[in-house]
Amino acid sequence: MIAQTDLAGTFTLPDTSMTLNRMGYGAMQLAGRDGNKLVWGPPRDVDGAIALLREVVASGVNHIDTADFYGPHVTNQIIRKALSPYPKDLVIVTKVSARRGDDGSWIPAFSPEELTAAVHDNLRNLGVDALDVVNLRGMFSIHEPAEGSMEPQITVLAELRQKGLIRHIGLSNVTSAQIAEARRIVPVVCVQNHYNLAHRAAHPAEDALIDDLARDDIAYVPFFPLGGFTPLQSDALSDVAARLAATPMQVALAWLLHRSPNILVIPGTSSIEHLRENLQASKLQLPPDAIADLDAIGQNSVKA
Repeated sequence: MIAQTDLAGTFTLPDTSMTLNRMGYGAMQLAGRDGNKLVWGPPRDVDGAIALLREVVASGVNHIDTADFYGPHVTNQIIRKALSPYPKDLVIVTKVSARRGDDGSWIPAFSPEELTAAVHDNLRNLGVDALDVVNLRGMFSIHEPAEGSMEPQITVLAELRQKGLIRHIGLSNVTSAQIAEARRIVPVVCVQNHYNLAHRAAHPAEDALIDDLARDDIAYVPFFPLGGFTPLQSDALSDVAARLAATPMQVALAWLLHRSPNILVIPGTSSIEHLRENLQASKLQLPPDAIADLDAIGQNSVKA
């Protein structure tokens, strides 16, 4: 066991006993790559992936984000091999409503049969009797939230929750209207949308959504907090990092933790070195002038 890291405080999912350290881990990068097929097949070093996951938990992280369509199936199987039997306080959050094509594409899987099968795939590959949290991902547009009723899909998950296969339900890649629609059917404990220091410039409504969710004590979990497949690039971000003797990615994570107390971050990596760097972001103090410079990034056009 290594020394526990200060993980920037905790957040308890609403109406649950699940108290999460705000610094989590995203497992997408545990899967491999096959040419242009991203998040596909096993990683080159399965033992290395197992060792990384064990360090994740040993470091004090108790929130892992995954999906059975990562791989597909690969990521969840590695999580099970590395961590089962799971620590009592570990919360594994998965997501459903997509499947993978043979060409590596991401295909909507929104029917009741597909959603039910996805829940059972997650149960089997993670090796659990019930899933802690299942995020229903909006698939009207694969790359960003788009309007459209999700009532039939939420109803399916609500029924599976009543059967005891799901403990809690969240949403991903959704609009405010879809969140309101879902909350009329079932309690929503978290929302996972694309958001980071630079991406918000093109999506100003996301900031208002974060504040609305904070008032209702619902967690907001930004995916691609470091830019995703194309890391964040900004001269202003690099300048702040240099002043603070930190890496740009550490600064980007620290800014998210500063942004709102309901934000949980799930940076992903397949490198133990990068994992350790990411965790150190929870200790990084951002002075007012650094925050002002970083806030300004979202008001300008930034390559991300």
